[in-house]
Amino acid sequence: MAIYPESLSNLIEQFQKLPTIGKKSAQRLAMSIVFRDEKSVKEFADALIDVKEKIKYCEICGNITEDNLCDICKDITRNEDCLCVVEDINDLIAIEKSGAFHGKYHVLGGLISPSDGIGPEELNIDKLLKRITDENIKEIILAISSTIEGETTSIFLSNLLAEKNVRLSKIAQGIPVGSNLEYFDQLTLERAIEDRREVND
Repeated sequence: MAIYPESLSNLIEQFQKLPTIGKKSAQRLAMSIVFRDEKSVKEFADALIDVKEKIKYCEICGNITEDNLCDICKDITRNEDCLCVVEDINDLIAIEKSGAFHGKYHVLGGLISPSDGIGPEELNIDKLLKRITDENIKEIILAISSTIEGETTSIFLSNLLAEKNVRLSKIAQGIPVGSNLEYFDQLTLERAIEDRREVND
């Protein structure tokens, strides 16, 4: 005999597909939906559909936006000759929340991982090279997690950019190896940005 009605079981399964949501958390979330009033549930459903229909990637940096360009790329007060290169949007948001960086960003959209079939051609590297030329970029900061894939990507980019006329730096390694940037507090990220070092040091 099934413990939950079919519709509720399906909702639990859908919640379980979300990152970091286990079976018990999925059950709690699903049950909270059951006991919410119909109006709030419809608002929740509308918000899900709305974000899926409206959110797209910035044509320049790869950040999320509802327009062709994100607010950061449109901000003329930011330092336009310095790019902070990040793995994904979560890392961009984490650094932006720290308030330590005032330049522009470039989202790679992943990391080089041969075991997963992800090579340089799957990442936004060609766009990065084009931006360096088109936007007269003077400095590239590699703000990439210190995982095996992150280090592989950093080394690849360092070699690729060695012949470019840009200062290449990397965020300080006070951030432990194997960790993801999005989980660090504001002060840790701020110090990592401020204490960045030249890649060839």
